Amino acid sequence: MARYKVTLEYDGSRYAGWQIQKKDPTIQGELIQAAVKVFDTDVLEIYGSGRTDAGVHARGQVAHLDVPSAKPVPPNKIKDQINALLPHDINILSIVPVESGFHARHDARERSYRYQITMRRDAFGKKYNWWVRESLNLSAMRSAAEILVGFHDFRAFGAKDKTAKSTTVHLTRLDLREDGEHLYVYISASHFLWKMVRRIVGVLVAVGQGQLTPDAVAGFLANPDDPEPARFTAPAAGLFLEKVDY
Repeated sequence: MARYKVTLEYDGSRYAGWQIQKKDPTIQGELIQAAVKVFDTDVLEIYGSGRTDAGVHARGQVAHLDVPSAKPVPPNKIKDQINALLPHDINILSIVPVESGFHARHDARERSYRYQITMRRDAFGKKYNWWVRESLNLSAMRSAAEILVGFHDFRAFGAKDKTAKSTTVHLTRLDLREDGEHLYVYISASHFLWKMVRRIVGVLVAVGQGQLTPDAVAGFLANPDDPEPARFTAPAAGLFLEKVDY
């Protein structure tokens, strides 16, 4: 069995997320269909570093690909062959052979996301930004963001997921950066719970709008069973998986 590390980017707008499904198109499903043709076998597996939801994008998703044996062609040619069969909105950036012990999900040390917010109506941005019409208090948002950095139980920010082993997450970065009429939220952590990033962004925006206070955000960490953060879940369209570090 040969194993390859695959780094890819995709526009998730028309996909039902990463994980393969029976009826709806997914990123994993498209990759498998293309790889089956390139390697001329259906005995293969593709595992991602994590699942992205429907509508979420990636600039640096990582997966590992298992095939029965190494194809006697350079990895760059394998990349080109698979890309030639993929739809236009999925693109493999690199593919390299790795040891059989490498695992795209289990070996990941940190994952980084970027969330894009626009403060104006944008004819080209609906699929890639969240349009927030109200003015935002960035100082209050940054105060709330500081509270969330560190080791915490983020159960209040995650959707129920039977596969999650732990709701304690080391959130290493949560920065807000303005660029004209756009606001970018950068967030990195050891791992993320299902919908955790979108709920953190939604809660920060609610703080910026005056619907919540930074103290309320601290209360969500103190009371992991609080259902309130779910009410503020940000849209999927503005979320990008930026990179995965190993």
